[in-house]
Parts: sequence; structure tokens; C-alpha cells
Amino acid sequence: MPTTTSDNRPIPDRLFRWLAHAIETGASDLHLSFGYPPALRLHGDLVELREAILSGPELDDLLGTIGPIDVPDRLVKNRDADFSFDIQVSESSARFRAHLFVAGGHLAGCFRVIPTSIPSFAWAAFPMALAERLAFLRDGLAILTGPTGSGKTTTLALIVNLLNQTGGYRIITVEEPVEYVFPPALHSIVTQREVGQDVRSFADGLRSGLRQDPDIILVGEVRDRETAQMALSAAETGHLVFTTLHTRDAKGAISRFADLFPQDSQPTVRSQLAMSLRTIVSQRLLPGIEKGSRRHLALEVLWNTNPIAAAIRSGKMESIDNYLMSGREDGMISFDESVRRLMLDGKITREVAERNVRELAVLNR
Repeated sequence: MPTTTSDNRPIPDRLFRWLAHAIETGASDLHLSFGYPPALRLHGDLVELREAILSGPELDDLLGTIGPIDVPDRLVKNRDADFSFDIQVSESSARFRAHLFVAGGHLAGCFRVIPTSIPSFAWAAFPMALAERLAFLRDGLAILTGPTGSGKTTTLALIVNLLNQTGGYRIITVEEPVEYVFPPALHSIVTQREVGQDVRSFADGLRSGLRQDPDIILVGEVRDRETAQMALSAAETGHLVFTTLHTRDAKGAISRFADLFPQDSQPTVRSQLAMSLRTIVSQRLLPGIEKGSRRHLALEVLWNTNPIAAAIRSGKMESIDNYLMSGREDGMISFDESVRRLMLDGKITREVAERNVRELAVLNR
């Protein structure tokens, strides 16, 4: 008899057992692919479970009936589908973000563990002073970047919840799917909309959100030109907009944002970005000294000062690295400096540090 989610969707017993094991071990993800046994992502490392290798038909049966009723149609149309769900594990609720996809003609899946409550800044090792500066920006565009699994969603949840708990804010989120659920707070209103379920696209959610008297808008990700243009327009009209991009660093985020537009319109977009951008925070999670230990947060922080705005407007991306290095008084920090500090504090090895800096000489200062 399959277990069910909190909204009565069936979860096969084996899948439930693997999901529960992910929670118990503190894993971040469960991976299911044919030709491999189930595997967990534990502190950045892939750890295979002591289970049989999964076959394609086996996975089709395991994954073919889970999720909202429209998931099979989305898999046929798009060959992948995202959704979130809750289950009861050891008398407490556990939340997951599921990504199902087709590979080699069969279903596969990745299940991200989402904390049921929004963690603390201390748990995330995110600097409180930086969080407050980000949260209480008056308006404009704030971009978080980093590779998949670097904690961007958690950071945004921490910042938005800080605003929520402070009170006095109307907050709109557009996510795919909704991950962290913000608790009700005095004098704040948070509306969370899920792409594919509550709204057709990020751009549609943004367009609609602007009619809902928002102070703060969280856009889960900028993936296309229409969403990028809507985010810029919202930031220009007095709203504070938070979003994410998948890039390695702050400089890459600027280039990526402009590249979403045709070549002939990029100068105009860069001018808009130079006016509306407030900050780019890029993050990575680096392995600790002991294998299997918790990873450590490295940050690159770029604030849009006048020299940065001029570099964005002119497209001179190569100068941004220099401004990052020289902008410490403005609150900037480069990845190289952040990684160096983690190494000097004894949190990461020199080998890990060397793999994550642009200039090795930085580590010898």
C-alpha cells in the first residue's frame, strides 16, 4: 500500500523509504537514474545506497504516478516536470522539490530536501550585516548567482523572511516550484505562486504581481528575455526585486542578463541594468577539511557603485574584477578573498582553495 503526501498523492513504499533515509542522514538530494542504485548527495558527495541497480521500467513504475495530476502531460510535452510535496516522516512533516525527467526513454528523478522551517542565518553561515543591507534596500534589482546546489534559494528565503518578520511589507513570490513556505507574520502579507500551477510563467507572475500592490517581489529565476525585461521594469518603478541566475560569479551574471536580449538592444538593456541593479551576490559551497563534513559558504559581493555602473553601461566587464578587489570600503568582496579567508580560518584545505580562486597568488598574501 503506497504512502501518500499531505494532499493524498500516492508515494510508493520504496521511494518513501529512500526519501525518509535522505531526511535522517541530512542529505540534500536523492538521485534516481536507471543503471545505478539510488544515491544521496551528502555534504556535496554522492553516496550510493545499498540497494539494487534500478532498471528503466522499474523507475517508470516508481515515478510514473507521483506528483500533481498534470505531471504526466508535462512529461509528455516538455520531457521534464517540477513540483513540490510534503510527507510525514517520524511524526513530523518533510518537504521535497521533485524534478522528474526523461533519460534514455525512461523516467528519472532528483528530489531536493527542503527544510520545513526557514533556517537561521547562523545555520546558513550567511553574514547578518550583509543580509540586513540586502533586505532593506529601498528598491531596485538584487541578483543571487551560483551553481545548482549552492544555496541560492535558502539565502533568498532567509532575506525575504527577515522582511516578512519585520512587518509592513506586501511580498509576492513567483517560484518553480514553491520550496520554502513563509509563515504568517504580523503586518505582512506574503503570496506565493507556483509556475505551472498558479501562473503560467515567471513573466506572467511578475506582470500579475505588479497589480497586487507589492513592496517586495521574489522571482525564482530569470530564464528568458521577457522575465528579464519585466524584472527590470519592476525595479525601475520603485519595487525591490530579488531573483537568481545560474552563473559562476558576479561578472558572469551581468553578461548573462544582457545576453538574454538581441544584440542590437543590449546597449539599452545595459543602461537599464546600470540604473536599476543594486547588488549581485554570488555564492558557492566548498567542502570542509574532513570528507563528509558540512560545506562552507564562499561569497562574492558586488555593489553597484558609480564605477561599476559605468562599466556595465559600456560593457567593459574586464574592469569589474579590479573594482571588486578595490571596493572593500563599499562592502565588496571577491571570491578569491572569501576563499582565502576560509582557508586561513582552517575551514577548507589549500587544495580546495586553489581549485576555487582565479589567482593563486591571493592565497599567499
